[in-house]
Amino acid sequence: DRLMTDIRRSMAKGAAWMVFAKLVERSIGLISTLILARLLVPQDFGIVAMAMSFVALLELLTAFGFDVALIQKQTKTRPALDTAWTYGILTGLAMAALMVALASPIASFYREDALTDVIRALAIGSIAQGFQNIGVVAFRMDMRFDKEFQFLIAKKIISFSITIPLALTMRSYWALVIGQVVGRIAGTVLSYTMQPYRPRVSLEATRELFNFSKWVFLLNCIGYMKERSSDWIIGRISGPMALGTFNISYELASLPSTELAAPINRAVFPAYAKLAHDLPALRREYLSVIAMLLLLTVPAVLGLAASAPLVVPVILGENWLHAVPVLTLMSFFGFTHLIQSNAQAAFLALGRPDVPTKLSGAQVVLQIATLIPFTQSMGAIGAAWAFVITAVVMIPISMLVVLRMLELKVREFVTAIWRPLPAAVVMYFAVAWLTDNLRKPSSTIGQIDELLLVIAAGAAIYIGLVGLLWQMSGKPEGPERVMLNRGLQMSRRFLKWPKQLG
Repeated sequence: DRLMTDIRRSMAKGAAWMVFAKLVERSIGLISTLILARLLVPQDFGIVAMAMSFVALLELLTAFGFDVALIQKQTKTRPALDTAWTYGILTGLAMAALMVALASPIASFYREDALTDVIRALAIGSIAQGFQNIGVVAFRMDMRFDKEFQFLIAKKIISFSITIPLALTMRSYWALVIGQVVGRIAGTVLSYTMQPYRPRVSLEATRELFNFSKWVFLLNCIGYMKERSSDWIIGRISGPMALGTFNISYELASLPSTELAAPINRAVFPAYAKLAHDLPALRREYLSVIAMLLLLTVPAVLGLAASAPLVVPVILGENWLHAVPVLTLMSFFGFTHLIQSNAQAAFLALGRPDVPTKLSGAQVVLQIATLIPFTQSMGAIGAAWAFVITAVVMIPISMLVVLRMLELKVREFVTAIWRPLPAAVVMYFAVAWLTDNLRKPSSTIGQIDELLLVIAAGAAIYIGLVGLLWQMSGKPEGPERVMLNRGLQMSRRFLKWPKQLG
């Protein structure tokens, strides 16, 4: 019907904006990493990672997910918005006070004296972020992702413009710290510039928001343990160099999920919330979205794993060659992570944040249980193995819950997603063979040329195999047809340009 058509159109448009935002943001981040990895040493990244692990722990005070509650309830009443904003200020101030008070004990825990001043400096950013205009949540609620795009990218550009010049002059981790603080201040200023809503101090809607947000808060706490337990464990056991190596590898391996899956999930959540009352419609959209996610991201993940010996020297430089095996393993972790990527948005839309909370809790227990002994025995490589083993164990459990909650048959799910998987596996072995048999030039230009050759070969193999499997399956409706139609539309527009110019 018309409502469903409008939701799909808005969802597709929003997903496109969010993916574009992430691509631009990551392009800036990749350029930043490329420069910073050559200006700074792994220890600098490790010190900042230690500080941010503590900051992220305190940010759980603000992890009530009021923005998620507002979107799920589709409410923009002043009491709800003002209450969410007021709690943001209170928790931001509480965080800053705790950061100043606990900076020295945290430095003692990590045995790194530099952390004291770093954590206290980061407290400024926490205060600034607490005052961010809650009105920006309307960008997502109204599915105005063009505005969300402008907001996210403007913050990233400002932070980049500060960090790189400072790194060039200071050659110190302080460039990263100052860039982080300035980025948060800029985000708050922009939130009032771009959104006319002016919040007021109020606690009127506390009960309404906390009824939903208590589960989101717990989910965020567990999410912190999933994402940050490695910072505490690796930092304590193996020191800042091993932690810097692991975190940079994790960041690169997560590119497909952070640059494609995360923005798409961010865009489709409001659409899922609108469909929560119609389970068959939500199920169809979930299948459509997860199939498209896997089509786009699985080859990127496995391609990164296969080409890690070329990616590391090109992107990070020769000083990071010890990160190659860590990056390879974390890429496989990224592959397993993608399988679960879209279910959480569906659970939250259904008003069931308890489900992903319990699943994530089980994953955290297993992850920490493997992370400690593996890190003690093998350092950063052992930590990577712990992540991979945890994900492999949890995937079957998580997927069974997803299928049950959405009343989705296994055969229906497999039919929607299977074609990219064998194509990506064949591509992986082809790219790994090609990477191993290249002549490995010593110059950066030569390494870039070989990396581009490997990427082109992998893309050609994957696209060809997916197309062949789609043809053999009878050309069913799915992401392949969507991408083909989109490509044809773009080709027609391109062919008309010369005529229009003439």
